[in-house]
Amino acid sequence: MSGDAGENPVAFEKGRDPPMTSTHAFWLAGRRADGETTFDVTSPWDGRLVGKVSVPTDAQVEEAVAAAYAVRDEFAATPAHVRAAALDHVSRRLAERTEEIARLISAENGKPVKWARGEVGRAVSVFRFAAEEARRFNGGEAQRLDTDAGGQGRLALTRRFPKGVVLGIAPFNFPLNLCAHKVAPAIAAGAPIVLKPAPATPLSALLIGELLAETELPAGSWSILPVPNDRMPALVQDERLPVISFTGSEKVGYSIMDSVPRKHCTLELGGNGAAVVLADWASDEDLDLAAARIATFSNYQGGQSCISVQRVIADASVYDRLLPRVVAAVEAQVTGDPSDDATDVGPLVSEDAARRVESWVDEAAAAGAQVLTGGKRDGASYAPTVLTGVPADATLACEEVFGPVLTVQKVDGEAEAFAAVNDSKYGLQAGVFTHDVRTAFRAHRALEVGGVIIGDVPSYRADQMPYGGAKQSGVGREGVRFAMEDYTYERVLVLTGLAL
Repeated sequence: MSGDAGENPVAFEKGRDPPMTSTHAFWLAGRRADGETTFDVTSPWDGRLVGKVSVPTDAQVEEAVAAAYAVRDEFAATPAHVRAAALDHVSRRLAERTEEIARLISAENGKPVKWARGEVGRAVSVFRFAAEEARRFNGGEAQRLDTDAGGQGRLALTRRFPKGVVLGIAPFNFPLNLCAHKVAPAIAAGAPIVLKPAPATPLSALLIGELLAETELPAGSWSILPVPNDRMPALVQDERLPVISFTGSEKVGYSIMDSVPRKHCTLELGGNGAAVVLADWASDEDLDLAAARIATFSNYQGGQSCISVQRVIADASVYDRLLPRVVAAVEAQVTGDPSDDATDVGPLVSEDAARRVESWVDEAAAAGAQVLTGGKRDGASYAPTVLTGVPADATLACEEVFGPVLTVQKVDGEAEAFAAVNDSKYGLQAGVFTHDVRTAFRAHRALEVGGVIIGDVPSYRADQMPYGGAKQSGVGREGVRFAMEDYTYERVLVLTGLAL
């Protein structure tokens, strides 16, 4: 299959995995382009070739950045209906091609196809939300200034304008939707964007480019450049890219921020998601529900989500009844081929990632933790795993495992449970299983996280809500409108000589 203009570089028969493909072009200032070298995208499940991707040269990267910088004023002034129409178009086209795109995500990422379908659906919503926000954002706020004598006859009008070109850096774990969370808000706000997808999973991002190319957005307003990670610092340092939106590891995110202290950085980093089960969540029905949700969302995406359940913190009054339910629910997770609709848990993104998870579990077990189920690696796959008695200083307790591994601990009461949640350098989201609305409000006040989910696991995210963390989990917020606010700044216009 060719990646030449006029052909679909990722099309394949509905319901089947994509075949081996020829080279996929990238997107330079809104047009398809090829570089001088390529790299292979392979399946984490079986190692087969999913596609070859053309790599932009330094000159082509420069052309993309220069084009985005040159068009920034024109794009900021583009009528809202033009930007909204483009975003609506991408949303519709994603929906039309859901099965095809889900199979592509599964092939390049190893994500079970049933979860990949959900990811496509979320990206459909993100672009639709962005179209809606493009139509109502930046409408202006009027403020009377004649509250003091010196302001008589004056009116202030506040509007938001783009800060400049956005550099979006996306991760591998949601290769479509987290690219959508960079691209859609930028377009909605009238900010040109240069997107760098993860090298392991660039094909989903390139498909977004294919759909954007069908719109009437100004040339130069967007580029999708699959450059390797060792070329990222040059983009980060480029003064023509004043806004950086990064999703990924804590180490890389803060190194970016430290290297460009005068730029605006939005960082969505790691987590160590905790699910708290309190004493009032005590019926058999309650505990069955909690166990099922915990098992599902400690293992979905192979645990490769920064809000997956990594820690269960259970009140002593329910611990002994909850633990066997959690173990049984985890053991019921179906592992295997991600292209199979029955599969719940596929491989990790690479064998190296699985080896790291294996080493952390082995370290905890050597320090006295008990492995109740799982604890085995097979290539890039790691069995869904539950541990108890993990020492507080074990790597598994302190860091983000980003794998299908769950720890369970017993606490005595609400205060001890909330203290255990906060005993982490991360603070992305937490889930609290309780029926008590007063407890819910205390959790909202006490927990040092960006989001508190009541009656469920920490893994819930609605794509329109503000999403981000506290402490070492990052700065700024995603969620379409909130990202648009991050990409823009307020500018005040004062009108004089008015009869108010």
